[in-house]
Amino acid sequence: MSESRADKGVRLARGVQKLLYDMGYDSLTEVKLRIRRRVDVMGINDKGRIIVVEVKSGPADYRVDEKWSDYLEFCDEFYFAVDADFPTALLPDSHGLIIADAFGGAILRPSADFTLNAARRRNVTLRFARIAARRLLEAENPIKEKFNVF
Repeated sequence: MSESRADKGVRLARGVQKLLYDMGYDSLTEVKLRIRRRVDVMGINDKGRIIVVEVKSGPADYRVDEKWSDYLEFCDEFYFAVDADFPTALLPDSHGLIIADAFGGAILRPSADFTLNAARRRNVTLRFARIAARRLLEAENPIKEKFNVF
C-alpha cells in the first residue's frame, strides 16, 4: 500500500524536527503566522534565531503551493525539506535544502540569512511560545472542548 501525501509530509516533518533538535533548535509543526498562513515546521534556538522549513511530499505538492514565499519575512533562515527521491532541480537554488526521512535529515544547501527585524522577531517568538503553551495545556488537560486561546 502506498503512503499518502499527508503521511509522507508528517514523516518528513518528524525528521526535520530531529535535525533541528540536533542543531540546537526547539520546533513546532503547523505554526500559524499572523498572516493566516501555516508553516510546516518552525524552529527557534536559544539566541532567538528562527528557522522555517517548508516540507514538500512530492513535485505536485511543490507545483501547486506558492504560499511558501510569504514565509520569508518571518524567519532568519528558510529551507525546503524533501525526501531523497525528490527531483531537487525543481526547487529554487536561492533557498536552503534539507533531505529528510522519518529518522532525521541533512542540510544539502544552506539558507540565505534573512535576519528578522526586532519587532517581527518579537512577534514571531511570542506567537511560537503561545502556541507551544496552548498545545501543552491541551495535552495536559484533555477535555472535550478546546481551550480558546487564539
